[in-house]
Amino acid sequence: MSVPGNHVSTLTMPLRWGDMDAYGHANNTVYFRFFEEARIVWLSSLGLGGSEEPTGPVIIKTSATFLKELSHPATVVVKTYADKAGNTSLDTYHVLTDSDTGDVYAEGYAKIVWFDRQRRSATRLPDTLRELAAG
Repeated sequence: MSVPGNHVSTLTMPLRWGDMDAYGHANNTVYFRFFEEARIVWLSSLGLGGSEEPTGPVIIKTSATFLKELSHPATVVVKTYADKAGNTSLDTYHVLTDSDTGDVYAEGYAKIVWFDRQRRSATRLPDTLRELAAG
């Protein structure tokens, strides 16, 4: 598996019993919550995007490819990658694996646009993120 971009963060999280659906596996929305948590923790570790900050990330496009059924109990690892940076945007990718076996459950994508919360419009991507991007 080849993921575009530079590896920027790794986060380990448990699958909760309540994340399961009537079919006995993780609901597809749970994957997006894992990706979101990984992004927020990563950005926070850089001192970026906090709710008290005047600017922060908004997601304008997201997707996931579900590769393997995820069932409780499980602990997952989400690796985050920063790829292409534009003037106001950054492409990010995620790979969600099993912490014990390394099996890949899903791959995800999110295009982040940096957003001025007062003006309610896109603003320049922080240099810190631009420097971490692959291209």
